Amino acid sequence: MNLQERIDADIKAAMLAREKDRLNALRAIKSAILLELTKEGGGGGLDEAVGLKLLQKLHKQRAEAAAIYHQQGRADLAAEEEAQAKVIEAYLPKRMDAAELEAAVLALIGELGAGGMKDMGRVMGEANKRWAGQADGSAIASLVKKLLGAGQS
Repeated sequence: MNLQERIDADIKAAMLAREKDRLNALRAIKSAILLELTKEGGGGGLDEAVGLKLLQKLHKQRAEAAAIYHQQGRADLAAEEEAQAKVIEAYLPKRMDAAELEAAVLALIGELGAGGMKDMGRVMGEANKRWAGQADGSAIASLVKKLLGAGQS
């Protein structure tokens, strides 16, 4: 079952269970999928990698909106955004924690034979391919920079 079919089935289940927050999040995902499918140059189908990026984008938007609402003292709106982010997160792969990410990046640097900052692009390209959805790109970049920079000393 592909992402679009899973979302459609889950929308029906959320409607029957009368889960408002879950339904809103699922409808947002479905809307984003339909926009992606109908945009110019779209292949007519939803690639798994494109679906993953779409889900990551939606999750990040919800998390940022919740943070802004917290800053403004709007706990009611923040709670709604956080609930939707939690629903979207269920469709994303399990996130790597800091220790797992560092071990994986160290192994990748060793595997590629990267010796300094000149190899950062090569390491980042491979890391983003391998761990798409499992780790934040900026977290990977800062870790790679730290580890490759330490290797030059």
